[in-house]
Amino acid sequence: MNLETEKSMSRSEISTTPKRTTELEELLIDAEADDEQVQQSHPLVRRPWLLLLGLILVALNLRPALSSMAPLLSDVSKSLGLSAAQAGLLTTLPVLCLGLFAPLAPILARRFGAERVVLGILLTLAGGIILRSSFGEIGLFAGSVLGGASIGIVGVLLPGIVKRDFAKHAGTMTGVYTMALCLGAAMAAGTSVPLSEHFGGDWTIGLGFWVIPALVAALFWLPQVGQKHGAHNVAYRVRGLLRDPLAWQVTLYMGLQSSLAYIVFGWLPSILIGRGLTPTQAGLVLSGSVIIQLASSLAAPWLATRGKDQRLAIVVVMALTLGGLFGCLYAPIEGLWGWAILLGLGQGGTFSLALTLIVLRSRDSHVAANLSSMSQGFGYTLASMGPFAVGVVHDWTGGWNAVGWIFGIIGTGAILAGLGAGRALYVQVQSERI
Repeated sequence: MNLETEKSMSRSEISTTPKRTTELEELLIDAEADDEQVQQSHPLVRRPWLLLLGLILVALNLRPALSSMAPLLSDVSKSLGLSAAQAGLLTTLPVLCLGLFAPLAPILARRFGAERVVLGILLTLAGGIILRSSFGEIGLFAGSVLGGASIGIVGVLLPGIVKRDFAKHAGTMTGVYTMALCLGAAMAAGTSVPLSEHFGGDWTIGLGFWVIPALVAALFWLPQVGQKHGAHNVAYRVRGLLRDPLAWQVTLYMGLQSSLAYIVFGWLPSILIGRGLTPTQAGLVLSGSVIIQLASSLAAPWLATRGKDQRLAIVVVMALTLGGLFGCLYAPIEGLWGWAILLGLGQGGTFSLALTLIVLRSRDSHVAANLSSMSQGFGYTLASMGPFAVGVVHDWTGGWNAVGWIFGIIGTGAILAGLGAGRALYVQVQSERI
């Protein structure tokens, strides 16, 4: 092979060298990767245990506002007289806001500093939780918007803070971050109904309780606000990403797999209640499935990089996800826990592979940060259509059987997008210093 051929391959194909395996330890994409002085600063963390505790507590709050609603959705709908379409909108709005507000995160961070933004957004998240649990139908929808927007912003900023302050332990912190996300989602899914029942069946308690962890996280995060990390100057830009087909394939895979995930968060308990489970039992099944995601979310990226590309891994995890969904929807109820475990294994893998693809398809951290912003902004906006479609179809048919078509269409689309995104290629853009 001559030198020109080797150069050509380096522009389009990813070399299977140990460097790519090392980069997989840094799945936490930094939203401020374009900020040169932030990246070059090395803040002195005087109390690393306090920072670590604060990061874990913040991460724990990035899912409860989403997963606490699902087990209580039938009670909320009956209490406020919501139709299935309105309930679908209620599950859609937070996910839509994840996509719409994610691009604001780096802008706010450069203006005020990431630590201050995280603190402020934790307080707005607490306000959203109070609003949706205490002010009737209007408050329910407005609080859902505020909560989703808050999670979307913090979810973009927190990984960058983790990478900056724990740069030598990025792999370990990736696992800790993922574990905290799963734990927060599982706790909210499994305990919201019991909390409501303990206080006389009042669903507002089950939803409103999650303001407490948000305020606790804000209290423990407060010491981080005084940290100095240098001036904030945008030093790099990435052009042409929106015209790159591979970037759109990564984005579509992120959005479609997320759509199935938020359908599970928003509707799985209602589906199971329709099949005869109690709200408490349905919430526990969702909680157990989310806990199982931890194992595959940690294992899937490592396994996916053993081969020449990630296409086989994407097909396998999507097949597990669809198998679990169809099992929960159609299979005999006696085997439900087996299907829930299968679903958890699949969805943990699909999410972590979506993060992995952002890293593997990018030449440097600046491209990765911009691809992450694109895939989250457009991807989560696309993902929000799934929960809404489930509500509309349920409203039309009066049952859940037809929802299987939505699972199949979204899952097939995710596989097709993943077959493109899983190829061992780079997006054909480069970062430029300005």
